[in-house]
Amino acid sequence: MPAPASTDPLDEAGRLALLATGDLVVEGRMPWSSNATFLCQVWPAGTAPMAPLALAERDERDGDDEAGAELPEPPARAIYKPHRGERPLWDFPDGLYRREVAAYLLAGALGWDLVPPTVVREGPLGVGSLQWFVEADYAHHHFTLVADPVHHDQLRRLCAFDVVANSTDRKAGHVLVDGDGRLWAIDNGLCLHAEWKLRTVIWEFADEPLPAEVADALDRLVGTDLPDDLAELLDPFERDALATRARALLASGRFPVDETGHRVPWPLV
Repeated sequence: MPAPASTDPLDEAGRLALLATGDLVVEGRMPWSSNATFLCQVWPAGTAPMAPLALAERDERDGDDEAGAELPEPPARAIYKPHRGERPLWDFPDGLYRREVAAYLLAGALGWDLVPPTVVREGPLGVGSLQWFVEADYAHHHFTLVADPVHHDQLRRLCAFDVVANSTDRKAGHVLVDGDGRLWAIDNGLCLHAEWKLRTVIWEFADEPLPAEVADALDRLVGTDLPDDLAELLDPFERDALATRARALLASGRFPVDETGHRVPWPLV
């Protein structure tokens, strides 16, 4: 089933403000995630109802046969990834939640709405990332989307983004399409490493010339300092490596080719 068309009245600034200051109510843990990942309701500060579990316990205690019936629909949902829920990795520094936010800020610096609004904030399990939840058609992923040329311009941007971001885990299922046909890149915690670690499923455009708008975005990025909020999330080596990747992609004028055939994540979806 296609995802419903967006009816969200908030602009990006409004979404960021709600994510940063809203009350969080955890609905449940997301399945199949390597790290602790939670779906949360987001309510304007001071307006959150009783948590669903607490409400159900109250209804059971009071003998209410309509337990859960009074749960209202939240104005927004978000994905919460607490720092304390991260599994240590031998090849990435601690604090993947910061890279989720850095990926959002990098996409913004390029002028591309590819990553849902994401912030660092305190949550029920401590500091972590909070990312706007995308209502998507979850039957689709990169391999189904790339079959339709209508998505190719967006996928070319994402391909370039992943090179610059050094995305290390761009699985097909990390590319979503919403009800308006917009593509979103999620699960960006493994990115922006100082060492070259690109692993992605998006190789359909290998050796194609960069579209002019992609080259222009790269030129703007390398022509100025990184935004302060992005720079402070990366160490000096990571900042230098980011700039080097962007300059190299721009200088080549073409999407990269995987000569090894091994620069793909596993599983692919």
